[in-house]
Amino acid sequence: MDQIQYYDANQIEGRSMTIVLDNGKLETVSKNNSKGAGIRALCHGSWGYTSIDGETDLKTGIQNASELAVSMNRRTPKEKVILGSVPKRKVGSMPQIKINPEDISIEDKVELLREIEKYAKEEGIKSTRVSYSESILTTRFMNSEGDEKEYQTVRSGFAVSAVAAEGSNYQAGRESRFNISGYEIFEKNDPYELAKQAAKTAKSLLTAKTPKGGALPVILDPELAGVFTHEAVGHASEADLVLQNDSVLSGKLGKQIAVPEITVIDDPTIQEYGFYPFDAEGVPSEKTVLIKDGIMNSYMHSRETAGAFEGVSGNARAQGYSMPVVRMSNTYIDKGNATFEEMLEDIKDGIYLIGSRGGQVNTGEGVFQFNAEKGYLIKNGEISDLVRDVSLSGQTLDILNHIKMVGKDVKLHAGHCGKSGQTVPVTDGAPHISISKATVGGA
Repeated sequence: MDQIQYYDANQIEGRSMTIVLDNGKLETVSKNNSKGAGIRALCHGSWGYTSIDGETDLKTGIQNASELAVSMNRRTPKEKVILGSVPKRKVGSMPQIKINPEDISIEDKVELLREIEKYAKEEGIKSTRVSYSESILTTRFMNSEGDEKEYQTVRSGFAVSAVAAEGSNYQAGRESRFNISGYEIFEKNDPYELAKQAAKTAKSLLTAKTPKGGALPVILDPELAGVFTHEAVGHASEADLVLQNDSVLSGKLGKQIAVPEITVIDDPTIQEYGFYPFDAEGVPSEKTVLIKDGIMNSYMHSRETAGAFEGVSGNARAQGYSMPVVRMSNTYIDKGNATFEEMLEDIKDGIYLIGSRGGQVNTGEGVFQFNAEKGYLIKNGEISDLVRDVSLSGQTLDILNHIKMVGKDVKLHAGHCGKSGQTVPVTDGAPHISISKATVGGA
């Protein structure tokens, strides 16, 4: 034990529920209770880690993690890890939940999903799917430095999808809303209107054409611009990837990497889906400006990565009681001063891309490809024909330097982010942005 320089423990206790209605049939009602702990110990440059399901014996867990760290250090010694010191910040206010989802019966929840589905089941819609999820999670943290704290979060949300078909042509529309929220998520968002929107999107895409691909001016809506922010910029700003030389933003601190209109922020203090008051290392959360006026300003850090730079940002996150890794929270492009109409007028002829259907990014090479849900051709500064099966691809730094205008209308979208085999709730967002030239994939 005398060789151990640090240890910590995250004790997690949670309750969750998922309900899925598929084509009007109750497919899933699952309730899950979880309890356990993840315990780490550091010996020189080696981490020992152990996870415990069920009741936690912290003393034994710390002993096991410590023995593992010492053993690993003897077998394969590594350079000593210097942990960044925890800043003495106050933990901010916690979200206030109005309606405890556990106070609503399963029958009432199922009935609400059935009502939502009716609005999606319009004429021409072949199949529907409506889902709801909730989780109540209590996190307790302690470490060898005498830090002890805990918090509880309530998350809930719903999703509705509709599929339209014409012969062998199938098109889908989907809407979802998730947040740090109780059952009032259904009061903050109109689920019936969103169900109708999902059906409308699916049906309209049946007759949409696929545009010609090529390099052309592009406007991204807040959702797709947010996906670009998270995937292409956010992941490349995670300091563990920077230290592994797996980021196109390595060595860019203090350098101009984007147009001056671009400021990118990661902020877990915002009471959105990616909120947390302190991270999995007990570091109080804070707003981190990653890119400021086009200049690379900061990376996101754990205590370990901060030891190689300066400043602990509080971005070490873990799914449940897994090993903490550097992760985003609520990541977005800050607002600019342009209007959507000004962007249309400036672009004249190009394409307007809306929504996201996934994609891929290589942070090391700085290349990406994202699929839009739909798009509209822009002709003479006006919205024209609806198009489908369209994608955006390119190099992260090229896009950041070809952004012409940044809108005033920042919108955030909740989702889940995967890294190191772990999935955590996040939010990404942006205003509308226009790009002078980008590669659009089509026919």
